[in-house]
Amino acid sequence: MGSYYMGIDTSAYTTSIAVVDEFHKLMFDGRALLKVKHGDRGLRQQEAIFQHISNIPCIIDSLSNEIDISKIKTVSASVKPRNNKESYMPVFKVAQGQAFIISKIINSEYKEFSHQEGHIAAGVLGSNLINSEKFLAFHISGGTTELLLVEDNIRNYSIKIIGGTRDISAGQLIDRIGVKLDLMFPCGKEMDILSSDGFIVQKKIPINTYGTWINFSGAESFFYRIIEEKIYSKKDISNSVFFCVANSLANVVIQAIKLYDINDVLIIGGVASNTFLREVLCEKINKSGLGNVYFPIESYCTDNAIGTAFLGAVKDGEKTFGGL
Repeated sequence: MGSYYMGIDTSAYTTSIAVVDEFHKLMFDGRALLKVKHGDRGLRQQEAIFQHISNIPCIIDSLSNEIDISKIKTVSASVKPRNNKESYMPVFKVAQGQAFIISKIINSEYKEFSHQEGHIAAGVLGSNLINSEKFLAFHISGGTTELLLVEDNIRNYSIKIIGGTRDISAGQLIDRIGVKLDLMFPCGKEMDILSSDGFIVQKKIPINTYGTWINFSGAESFFYRIIEEKIYSKKDISNSVFFCVANSLANVVIQAIKLYDINDVLIIGGVASNTFLREVLCEKINKSGLGNVYFPIESYCTDNAIGTAFLGAVKDGEKTFGGL
């Protein structure tokens, strides 16, 4: 009888439960987006926690109708944003508590990972990086824009921040401009659709990078100004925001490839699903021969528990990817 591995992730805006089998095939992927009032730029932690607690029973009910729960060998949780002692966010306590309770009830193993490790694992799953022991990863989501040096260890990833943003994240820039354009938060998906029919504004867009670091606050002020001018359409502004983000990211990725002499770069997080960003990074890095940029499939970019479930299956005392 085969084994299943469950993962639970309760991030800032998504309740997620996933199950993979011993061959890392996805058996269940249940998610519920948290609801944000129109015009708001996010949720307070207590609001998010309440929605997570409300969502989990519904997802578990669907899971129990689709798979044999008795085959679950490990239940894993994303318990904090990053893999360091100081990292903490209240929403992840929901996943931690629910995963622990479930593991005890069904008499399975219980494991803990960080939300960032889950994103990395979801990106690695199905890519050529599954056998890589060292690579670069760019985590780009609603609250995070971090360039990472990743090494695969037996129990957890070794992750070192080597670049990213010094002020607001790429996701925050996108969402703040989107809300200013009267779009529903989070705004990335709608802006991606709008941008496909837009053009870059005929002004010098600020792209502020130095080494492996980015500043987006200047770009935020720039886009606020041109929105107030009411000259450009939402489509053109959306296209221009992604132009700014994509070229900023490309600049620092190229610098990191040269600085660390590592050619493989994994782009993870919700913003990694953006069409424009993928095209620019592939054009500037893959096609230029500077390195190899990998993207997860779109559904693996946004917050999910697939990577957490996968880690529960492979982080079991043996070498993770080299030994598969």
